Amino acid sequence: MPTPTPRDAIVAYLDELLEPAAFNDYGPNGLQVPGREEVRTVVTGVSANRALIETAVAVEADLILVHHGLFWSKQAQAIDHLMAGRLRPLFLADVSLVAYHLPLDAHPEVGNNALLADALELTDRHAFAPHGGRDLGVAGTLPGDGLDPEAFAALVGEFCQPPVAFLHGPQRVRTVGIVSGGAADDVHLAAALGLDAFITGEPAERSQGAAEEEGIHFLAAGHHATERFGVRRLGDLLAHRFGVEHRFVDIDNPV
Repeated sequence: MPTPTPRDAIVAYLDELLEPAAFNDYGPNGLQVPGREEVRTVVTGVSANRALIETAVAVEADLILVHHGLFWSKQAQAIDHLMAGRLRPLFLADVSLVAYHLPLDAHPEVGNNALLADALELTDRHAFAPHGGRDLGVAGTLPGDGLDPEAFAALVGEFCQPPVAFLHGPQRVRTVGIVSGGAADDVHLAAALGLDAFITGEPAERSQGAAEEEGIHFLAAGHHATERFGVRRLGDLLAHRFGVEHRFVDIDNPV
């Protein structure tokens, strides 16, 4: 049986782990919607869209933990029909919603970029690509003699999704930079560091030209797909630390 845990103890643990106050983010981190004060079941997912929320309510979640929350600094302040459709099931079922954005990209152990670097077995790592006052990206070296570009793109596709790839770098990929999500223009930072390849989530129209002119391999492996890692790991940590039940819900998104 899951162990009942105070919601505020879970949020306090996540705040201490991720240090959201250190980031100038695009929206609020931490508890965004307070529901019941006791948590037995946590559902994690990438984005707080209606499909995720309704799925979490259906499995009787007490708390939803996401990477992309409900509130962003550039959105209208009024609650429109889309926001109402997301808030209504949370209120009716008394479910809490917690979100961590840039802090979950940047964390050196449970962050999206660090976990993809783990999957690729990168060594000699260092941070790069400042956003919101902190470096978010991870750069490192592939094991052995590296990979040819096509094999590297296939490997990235195994962990994320088959990437949009502009392969204009060297014949062997040895050094790699990762900034998950929508960081296409950070390819220039990766090139300035002399990296062979750069991985992000979404391409921009200008990405093909940038890759060719910078002489670097550019891979866009899905905004959603490159940001599944961190929130899922957080849910597993909560299950281990507090004894709550954790369910990761992957609402398919090809972008």
